[in-house]
Parts: sequence; structure tokens; C-alpha cells
Amino acid sequence: MSEALHSNALLQVKDLTMRFGGLLAVDQVSFEVGSTEIFAIIGPNGAGKTTVFNCVGGFYKPSGGQVFMAGKNIAGLPSHKVARHGLVRTFQNVRLFKQLTVLENLLVAQHTQVENGLLKGLLKLPSYRRSEQDALDRALSWLDFMGIRQYANREAGNLAYGHQRRLEIARCMITQPRLLMLDEPAAGLNPQEKVELQNLIQLLRRDFKVAVLLIEHDMGLVMNVSERILVMEHGKPIITGTPDVVRNDERVIKAYLGEE
Repeated sequence: MSEALHSNALLQVKDLTMRFGGLLAVDQVSFEVGSTEIFAIIGPNGAGKTTVFNCVGGFYKPSGGQVFMAGKNIAGLPSHKVARHGLVRTFQNVRLFKQLTVLENLLVAQHTQVENGLLKGLLKLPSYRRSEQDALDRALSWLDFMGIRQYANREAGNLAYGHQRRLEIARCMITQPRLLMLDEPAAGLNPQEKVELQNLIQLLRRDFKVAVLLIEHDMGLVMNVSERILVMEHGKPIITGTPDVVRNDERVIKAYLGEE
């Protein structure tokens, strides 16, 4: 099946299933994310959240089900091809080029957008120089937006952890995605940085019309920033709803707190 299930959602996941040998890690998970929606997936450790992310983002080939991005079937595509459809992600453990400078990290992220033909580069044609300058301008603009321009020439690995998080998000956003996937973006952040992250996510959606799909254990962040939430347990979906619906659902309370 190559046509999207519904035309009004940006991302559509239908009956997603993932097996590792005899282990059923994700079992018939379905959800949709609107074109500028902030959507969260939560659940206890081992619920299958990261496996869903890896299937959607192209790091795993799902055992079953369908994944549509803007109407195109991306299930089973490798991550670099998924990115071409406008879906990019961060990781729970920050993955930067730590020996490169902050600025270089953002220039490398644009390599597919720069006019980088060998002949044009050797001849230093005007179109090549223009594309190089445009890439530099975009990188500096994102460093300004993230409040880390003063660290442009510092090695990325020497940044404070919160700034590394911002650089990783900037590296995703500079590719002009339609959907940004954030894998536990609040992990390792202090309370002030978590507030700043919440504001940043809302700003990205407002200013760049990007949808956000996040996995997160920090319930304060999830409840404050998400419009809808999918709760998982043991690889299965429990409920999808607004923060108010989710926080008051007995099945969610049971999954997180256990029964007396």
C-alpha cells in the first residue's frame, strides 16, 4: 500500500510491529501527528518507546505495519532517505562531531544542500561560493537563535551539556525538517534548562511551523508542552489523548504507579 491513510496528518503510523527474534518489542502501535502538532510518547522503561522511534526514523526496519510521512510510505527506508522526506531526530545520548567546532557541525549538516560539485569547487564558480556563503549565514543564524554564537569556534565536545543539546537540535533544524523527533531531550538538563527547552520547542513550532514528536520521562515537560500523548506499556499502546485525559486515566496511573 503506497497511499496515505488520511490526508490531514503529517505522520501516520499504523499497526507498527517490531520483533527481535522471539521478543515482540512493539505490538500494533498506531498514532498520527498533525502538521504542526507537538505529540509525545511516554511509558515506563522497556515500554517500547525508543523502538518505535527507531522504526519511524529508519534505524530499524519494522516487522510489520505502515509509516507514512506527508503521504509517502517510508517504512523500512534507511535513515538518510527518511531525512529527505523531512523527518529528522536527536538521540538520547547527544551525537555531535565532538572534535569539530560548533560552527563546523552546522556546516557539515548542510552538505546535501550546498552546491558541492567537484568541478564547481575546483573552479570556485560564483554559484559554489554563493552556496558556501549561504550555508555559513544559515549556520550563524541558528547559533544566534540558540543563544550559542559566542561558542562558534569552540570544539563541540567542550560545550556545556545543555549547549550541546541546543547544538544538536540546531543541527536538525538547519536541514529544514517538517517533523523533529526528540529522544529524551530533557535528560541531563537542570531545572532551568528544562524550562528553556520547553520554551524552545514551542518557539520552533511557532516560528518554523515544524511538528514535534518526543519521547520523554520528565512528566512536567511532557504535560506542559504536548497537545496529545500516547502512553505505552510492554510494547502496546494504552491510551492516546490530551494531557488532562492522560494524567487522569486509571490505566496510566496503574502503569506508572502500580496497584495497591
